[in-house]
Amino acid sequence: MTEQLEEYILAHIDPEPEHLRRLDRDTHVRLLYPRMCSGHLQGRLLKMLVRMVNPTDVLELGTYSGYATQCLAEGLTRDEAHVHTIEIDDELEDFISEHLAQSPVRQRITVHIGDAVDILQRLERHFDLIYIDANKRDYLAYYDLAMAHLVPGGYIIADNTLWDGKVADTASHDAQTRGIREFNDRVAADPRVERVILPLRDGLTIIRHCDENSHF
Repeated sequence: MTEQLEEYILAHIDPEPEHLRRLDRDTHVRLLYPRMCSGHLQGRLLKMLVRMVNPTDVLELGTYSGYATQCLAEGLTRDEAHVHTIEIDDELEDFISEHLAQSPVRQRITVHIGDAVDILQRLERHFDLIYIDANKRDYLAYYDLAMAHLVPGGYIIADNTLWDGKVADTASHDAQTRGIREFNDRVAADPRVERVILPLRDGLTIIRHCDENSHF
């Protein structure tokens, strides 16, 4: 992906909403690791995928600055549809709340600060779509957690599954790369799901849980 081609793509997709433009800018100015922010292209794709799945209950594991959260909520069409997002880093809570207060989809989002296992036990619900974008070392644990809270026929979307290409580099042995590799291997071998990896940004995997009526 060249810079010229990326500019061309961004000029030919839906424009980035102004409140998300401000959020992206603030993320780069005020937070560490701003590259974790989904950004314009991936954000529009997430919105489109939610439109296509048409879920009622959406879960996000790893809120960070809340950019992807708002894009997921933008795609909701059902009156009762809602996004629950979980962030373990309580130092991000004020930043998330500040920008969420300016968002036109704020009423469709509930932010939970804390450990995902504890929070999901309290929520006691299953989800139609789950977006994973949390600690890469723990992706395998997040996958098991997501599958336990996914409805039959539901979808998981996992970010960063190519990890700068390190997943295919046998010389890369850091904990984050190992975590992503283990996740990718588990998903590839899981007979319960269909899966595809999109080489968008840092890799985006779309996983569908095959329900009991599937011929897969």
